[in-house]
Amino acid sequence: MRTRIGTRLILGAGLATALAIGGMAVAVLRTHSAQLMAERTRSADQLSETIKSATHFDMMENRRDNLHRQIQAVGGLSEQGIRKVRVFNKEGRVMFSSSAEEIGTSLDIRGEACYVCHAEGKPLEHLDIQARARTFRAPDGTRLLGVINPIPNSPSCSTAACHAHSPKQRLLGVLDVNVSLTQVDQEITRSRNVILGSAILAILAGSLMLWWLNRRLVVRPVAALVAGTERVTAGDLSTSIPYLGRHELGHLAKSFNEMTKNLSDTQRQLAQADKLASVGRLAAGVAHEINNPLTGVLSYASLLRKRLDQDAEACEDLDVIVRETVRCRGIIRGLLDFARPTAPARKLIDLNEVIRRSVSVVMTQLSMNKVDLSLHLTPDLPEVMADANQIQQVVVNLILNAADAIGAEGGTIRATTRLGAEGTIDVLLEDSGKGIAPEDLPRIFEPFFTTKGNHGTGLGLAVSWGIVEAHGGTLTVQSEPGKGTCFTLILPLSAETRGGEPSLTTLT
Repeated sequence: MRTRIGTRLILGAGLATALAIGGMAVAVLRTHSAQLMAERTRSADQLSETIKSATHFDMMENRRDNLHRQIQAVGGLSEQGIRKVRVFNKEGRVMFSSSAEEIGTSLDIRGEACYVCHAEGKPLEHLDIQARARTFRAPDGTRLLGVINPIPNSPSCSTAACHAHSPKQRLLGVLDVNVSLTQVDQEITRSRNVILGSAILAILAGSLMLWWLNRRLVVRPVAALVAGTERVTAGDLSTSIPYLGRHELGHLAKSFNEMTKNLSDTQRQLAQADKLASVGRLAAGVAHEINNPLTGVLSYASLLRKRLDQDAEACEDLDVIVRETVRCRGIIRGLLDFARPTAPARKLIDLNEVIRRSVSVVMTQLSMNKVDLSLHLTPDLPEVMADANQIQQVVVNLILNAADAIGAEGGTIRATTRLGAEGTIDVLLEDSGKGIAPEDLPRIFEPFFTTKGNHGTGLGLAVSWGIVEAHGGTLTVQSEPGKGTCFTLILPLSAETRGGEPSLTTLT
């Protein structure tokens, strides 16, 4: 069964949150319990010190009745949590106790009151307060805290006549105070309930927040992306995903919309290309059939022109027929070149030499149109594997287009060759003409598209594009209205001709 990514995120984050909050709750509860026990232990120790101070003079003067009454009085304060107070000597015999039945009995060395000293293996007076405290349960199940307090042998005890002890005896007995831990346990229970409730609420709140964030930032955007991809898969390239926010999924949605737009444009271009291919095949057949009659018309018109050389009016009409027939034949030749391109006969050629031959072909026409052509050819360029005639056709077409863009007022054309990036040679043809309108730039390589009116056929750039593409190169254009145009012909170098970058010199 498939699990949603959002569900996995919530489960993982919820589990991590629960573990973190649970661990913190346990640590806080343990710390709080330890603090309560430490406070209760200090309180019991202070109580034992108070009892020891209050009974000091009775012990010194051996007033056993007074001592017994005081211990019974303190041990009877059950409302303050005191459960038992007793004094036993170093042999473990109970000498005084708030429970009369214990007086005179001996404690088991393994009992809870004696085990602390004997287990530690240290003199009682050297044990800290935590080592002298112990917890145990009373017969009724109540937890009790017992704190033992040593009664040391003071100089007055060893010199008194009433009950003198040996000066070598360091310990006379032990005061044992037992207090109830009921209040402490109740406080720990309340703290446990509060902390547990707070942890559960925090986990629930965190999970709810994670669910909301996951639904808003993950589930909905992913669902929109999935729905969009399914519509695109079904063929709907007009699909657009709404704005999803300024994050990675929002950027993905934006990229998705751009992708579908590009796919839609590409689909339209492919459909148009298929139509153009069909039209091209039809036009090639028609052009081939029309070419023979046009040749006949041109031949007979030229023959009549020679026969009627004396008739000026008839010669003028025949000149129109000859001129328009030649124009039609040029259009048909362009159609044939576009519809049935010839495979390039490649061989190693010097691209600079091809540029020079191309310029020599059009130099007369450029001079008549007041166009100044300058060459900036990089010497020692590596040779390229190409068809020299086809590349010359492209260069001549680009130069003539530049001359047409310059117009009758004259201008400049700059032809440059250079070693391009990533193993290519670039040919740049820049003119100072009127430029190309931005809305026309995407269509200039389409067949039959022209900005020259009746002066152009709209096939020159389309044929040039096909030739460059057949050579594995690219033909790009940059133009700004009123500032001129730059066509860049990029041809790849063959593996064996790639070398270092030459220096640049200028030839005019």
